[in-house]
Formats: sequence, C-alpha cells, structure tokens
Amino acid sequence: MKILIVEDETRLVDVLRQGLKEHGFTVEQAGNGSEGLEAILSGSYDAVVLDVMLPERDGFDVLKQIRKAGNIVPVLMLTARSGVDDRVRGLDLGADDYLPKPFEFKELLARLRAITRRPAVEPQDLLRVADLEMDPRRHEVRRAGKLVDLSAREFALLEYLLRRKGLVLTRAMILDHVWASTYDYDGGSNLVEVYVNFLRKKVDAGHPVKLIHTVRGSGYVLREQA
Repeated sequence: MKILIVEDETRLVDVLRQGLKEHGFTVEQAGNGSEGLEAILSGSYDAVVLDVMLPERDGFDVLKQIRKAGNIVPVLMLTARSGVDDRVRGLDLGADDYLPKPFEFKELLARLRAITRRPAVEPQDLLRVADLEMDPRRHEVRRAGKLVDLSAREFALLEYLLRRKGLVLTRAMILDHVWASTYDYDGGSNLVEVYVNFLRKKVDAGHPVKLIHTVRGSGYVLREQA
C-alpha cells in the first residue's frame, strides 16, 4: 500500500517512514499543507496520514479541499490538540479517523489498516462514472441506459471500483476487499486479471469511452479518462 505522510516534524516522519516500510508500505512525505494538498490531488494513495498543525495550510483546510474536489482517499488525522471540538471538526470535514499525539506506532498501524479496509462512503444511492450507473440496493448496473448482467463476484468487484473511483487499486487490495479472507494472495495468481477482463467485456466492450484502466505495475482504476 502507498501512504502519504503530511507532517512537518522531521523526527516523527523518519520514525513513521521506517516503521511503515518495515510493514510493507510504500511511503511518501510532504512537509507542509500546500505540498500535501498538491500531492493528494495529483497522486494516488491508499491512505493519508495528515497532521493538523502544518505550515502554509493546516490539516483542516487540506482535508476540506480534497473532499471538496471529490477525493475519497482514507485520511487519518494527527494532532497534538486534545480538545473534543478539534476531533469533531476533523471528522465532520471527512476524516476517517483521528489519533492524538503522542501515540504508539502500533496504534497508528492498526488504525491505518482499519480505514483502508473500510468501503469508501458514497453519499449518493446511485454510484456513477460517465454513463455507467450502479444501484446497489436493487443490485442493478446500466451502461448508457442498458442493463448489464453481472455475476455476484463481478458486481462486487465493480462496486469496489466505483466506490474508489479515480484511485488506483492494487491486485492485493482488490483480493482483500472483494474476496476477503476466502483467498490467500500469493502474488502469482491471475484471479483479479480474469475478473477484470470479465467486467471489461460486459461494461466497456462496444463503448467508445473505456472506464476500466490498467495502471502498469500498480493495478486498476475506474475513471473516464485514460
């Protein structure tokens, strides 16, 4: 998983970077709010660790801007403030979790794992990208108004892609969320590729605009632009 740390305390960043790398994460860092905002909006991350007290832009403003832009990357906020009002403000702005300083690394790790396992919240009943529309309640999918017949696993995969639209999802992430604990990922299976191809034949075939894209060396993303 790829994590962005937006934090200006160099010593803390070094500790977090080392610890996360030891647990298999890829880590990038931004030292102020403006850099963090730019990185989040232009990059692709599985989660963001976002400090509240930052130079240039504080964490609240960064969070507000990324949610306003429609970015639903999971965000874990850090703060030295212990007031309930600050925690409530962050959660109201769209933070997925809150961790007050000082904290134990193992707690941060557990919270990161928790927020990356949660399905992204889609405020609308219908999930949409371009002319692709899913109604999870009715278990229906339509492309350009035409009903698309999907198996249960294909539907689950498409729903995961739609709820994380615009984000690059690795094969391991897809297995973890769509197949849960029913399948052990060994890095050599082509199970995800097989089901992505099933979806492409049913969702993209015959349409000039392709929505399911492969990001070489990373995974898959659902978006209108190539």
